[in-house]
Amino acid sequence: MKDVIIVGGGLAGLISSILLARAGLEVAVFEKKTYPFHRVCGEYVSNEVLPFLKKHQLFPEAENIPQINRFKLTSVKGKSSELALNMGAFGISRYLFDYFLFEKAKEAGVVFNLNTTVSNIEFDNEQFQVSTRKGENYSSRVLIGAFGKRSLLDRTLNRSFFYKPSPYIGVKYHVKTDAPNNEVALHNFKNGYCGINKIEEDKYNICYLSHRNNLQENEASIDVMEREVLYKNPYLKSIFQNSDFLFKRPITINEISFERKTPVHQHILMTGDAAGMITPLCGNGMAIAIHTAKLCAEAIIQHRQPFNRKAMERQYTAHWNQQFAMRLWSGRNIQQLFGSEWLSEFAVGLANNVPPVAHFLVQRTHGQVF
Repeated sequence: MKDVIIVGGGLAGLISSILLARAGLEVAVFEKKTYPFHRVCGEYVSNEVLPFLKKHQLFPEAENIPQINRFKLTSVKGKSSELALNMGAFGISRYLFDYFLFEKAKEAGVVFNLNTTVSNIEFDNEQFQVSTRKGENYSSRVLIGAFGKRSLLDRTLNRSFFYKPSPYIGVKYHVKTDAPNNEVALHNFKNGYCGINKIEEDKYNICYLSHRNNLQENEASIDVMEREVLYKNPYLKSIFQNSDFLFKRPITINEISFERKTPVHQHILMTGDAAGMITPLCGNGMAIAIHTAKLCAEAIIQHRQPFNRKAMERQYTAHWNQQFAMRLWSGRNIQQLFGSEWLSEFAVGLANNVPPVAHFLVQRTHGQVF
């Protein structure tokens, strides 16, 4: 039996595994894929995480990681505004970052079960029983759910948000293009928005969120949807027509849900997007995942000797709500300014004419340095 089993090997799962293993706990991570691999993600990280990452040697210093200090916003029709990002950010692909953390976790003694899908989790007699599709069974005292935005496990665990269908799809590309090195841009289009920023190796990440109606109305073809919908924004049209696309096909994900979730469910400590997903206005899902991993690991370590599950869950819930409940609520409400022709025009006009309000809204989706 392990001290901790972590289901999901993304940022939250990897970082919590490292912190726990370094504290002397026996940790196993279950990941359905094999590193390195791509994920649908904005690949923009607020500098709020930098002190923590560098303190724990979890930042890939050897890589040429671009720094971002400007934010560009465009409306559906192409009206634009630019703001300074006071805290700043950096761009890094999940392909590189996750693999770097995977290697760090192995160094710390974390046991990995790759190409392994967890099919069921049960809590009984103060232990978790984990079953996989391969027919294997494992047990642990503590279990961390780091299985992302939406998983079949959410249905197995009867999480309420799973039964509320989401209309959003996510699409991601890596490209070579001519764009500012220090800027994250958010380009609106009908019923969606697209983020673009530089990552490592002179590449740029393009990741957009679209209502599925856009796809259904355009022959269920991503190519057709992009030409008929995204190209209405002249900035997006220029980017798509003047970039060298590095993937053979886009990476996609369906049913992206921004519904409220809970940080603890059936005694499972939920981290990252499994605990709650922020609308990707300026990114920051990666920063939140990193921070939740820290808070989760701290709660486990603090209450492991003597083991006190109630105190552990209470601490993690309180700290999660303190850091993220209002932030995610703000994101859900600010999102209403995007993906609509007239509201996107209003948002750009607001940013141009009342900069303090625009800076306030950006700050609402960012956290404090930790």
